[in-house]
Amino acid sequence: MNVEQLDEVAVARIAGAIGEPARARMLFCLMDGHARTSTELAIVADVATSTASAHLNRLKAEHLVKVITQGKHRFYSLEGPKVARVLEGLSVLVDQPRPKFIPNTPTRLRAARVCYDHMAGHLGVLLHDRFNQLKWLSRSANDVYDLTLEGVNAIEALGIDVEETRKLRRRFAYACLDWSERRPHIGGALGAALLKLAMKRKWVTQDLDSRAIRVTNTGRRELSARFGVEL
Repeated sequence: MNVEQLDEVAVARIAGAIGEPARARMLFCLMDGHARTSTELAIVADVATSTASAHLNRLKAEHLVKVITQGKHRFYSLEGPKVARVLEGLSVLVDQPRPKFIPNTPTRLRAARVCYDHMAGHLGVLLHDRFNQLKWLSRSANDVYDLTLEGVNAIEALGIDVEETRKLRRRFAYACLDWSERRPHIGGALGAALLKLAMKRKWVTQDLDSRAIRVTNTGRRELSARFGVEL
């Protein structure tokens, strides 16, 4: 069998994985950038949980989806932008809008909260996205982050000692999948340092009865001026 035939077989195999209706519903559901559990995707695909697991294993085997483990939960998302582009191309042919992800998390927790020792919720995701837009973060394998030179300078300017933060016996920074937004925020020692700084400068205050944190008026001004984050 020649190389062209091998390519054709590979293409047919991937097309077959996408072409099954339940798997197609799962994939297009993930096009909004939000990760979901196998239970949620089973509901989307209208199949049993066991059947959904089999479908997801097939999609994972073809490198169409990836799985992220957060505590007791496993979240699935598209493998990468190449998969999204293929699905987008197919959706152009169909021209049918996809349903929007609607979170059901309590408003206070969804807006901003503590995830172990770093910021999560809508605020955490906004900061993560903004750091990427400003090119302060670089990503390596397994969603591990480091700071670029611009990022080091910016974080040091805030008053955070980057070298001391690196010396802590834990991961420096990584993409922590957000429970309510289903998109990443910044975890690790860097995320903890950012929350500690925000608390110390009273940009945010934590509720006494929950993990929710509130952004103060000072915090809104500082987040806008320093990061371009508008709340």
